[in-house]
Amino acid sequence: MRLKVPPVINQFVTRALDKNSAETCFKLMMKYRPEDKKQKAERLKAEAAAREAGKEAEKKKPVVVKYGLNHITTLVESGKAQMVVIAHDVDPIELVCWLPALCRKMGVPYAIVKGKARLGQIVHKKTATALALTAVKNEDQREFAKLVESFKSQYNEGPRVQWGGHILGMKSVHKQKKRERAIAKELAQRAGV
Repeated sequence: MRLKVPPVINQFVTRALDKNSAETCFKLMMKYRPEDKKQKAERLKAEAAAREAGKEAEKKKPVVVKYGLNHITTLVESGKAQMVVIAHDVDPIELVCWLPALCRKMGVPYAIVKGKARLGQIVHKKTATALALTAVKNEDQREFAKLVESFKSQYNEGPRVQWGGHILGMKSVHKQKKRERAIAKELAQRAGV
């Protein structure tokens, strides 16, 4: 905390999404979880059974949360991503520190949330650096619009991120105050002369 922290990195420390908004965001994303191994096996068995019976199985592309840094980057660059959620504790931070700038440039609403493990739970992984939604169902459209609006106001169009850190220790603070008092005393003497 005593070092000066550049704004690009400081935003991951100081501007994480508040608890209520994060909870709403996670509830919405849980509705769009990708299928896990069991669900995939069941789906494939059902398709195979339908094929054996001579019927053509419905293959409609599901609306799910997208994950993987390279995949999300491609979605943002192509304009397909409608909302991006980034973890604040990615290590090394250089993996995602450029993503907010890309989202801002492309006009994609983004948010920084606490916990890469929480993002990982949504996609059946240990951790995930970022998640993206490309579409939502009609019944979730209103809730999604509210989230997008709050993300845009807080992150995309919000105030510029300031430098962080540079918090001095107690000894340094006392030395600085002592120096300031000495300067003020000297200025008072000069004004008095």
